[in-house]
Amino acid sequence: MVKITVSGHPGSGTSTLVNKLVQSNSWTSLNGGDVFRSEAKNRGMSLADFGELCKSDLQVDKELDNLLKEKMSGDNSIDIVESRLAGWWAYLLDIDCVRLWIDVSDEERAQRVVAREGGTVSQALEANAKRSAIDAARFSQLYDILPQDLEAYTHVVDAGEMSIDEVFSAVTVILEDFN
Repeated sequence: MVKITVSGHPGSGTSTLVNKLVQSNSWTSLNGGDVFRSEAKNRGMSLADFGELCKSDLQVDKELDNLLKEKMSGDNSIDIVESRLAGWWAYLLDIDCVRLWIDVSDEERAQRVVAREGGTVSQALEANAKRSAIDAARFSQLYDILPQDLEAYTHVVDAGEMSIDEVFSAVTVILEDFN
């Protein structure tokens, strides 16, 4: 069964955290963002354009979400599932696991995106805001869910001023206490 879901807005550090958890524990993981980016690339589309497609063709988004839910609840489920709705899926599927939301300010997330992908902070702020607005409209229309609504999460880590090692340590304690 899934041990932990990791969710947060783009640039919040979810992928970095998942990579450390995988390396430290030899766990398997599924990254919903990678699934999303892979499908956008397969279609020759930017993330923003693919987000717009998902908004206009709800079946595309539902297929991606159904893949995540299937991987989470199947007999050979993944240890860690990372996506903005993974915590919600675990909550709605009644999966007994840590459902983690990583909270980081818009400014800090933009700085992290710039460090990872280049560009300027103002460009990253604008791109993040646009992507979040598109995703929020889509998730609301599809499921009446906003990822950042905390009802679904067992734990929230405010990672804005924490190093990745501090976040990893905090999450390790959460996992130990949960079991």
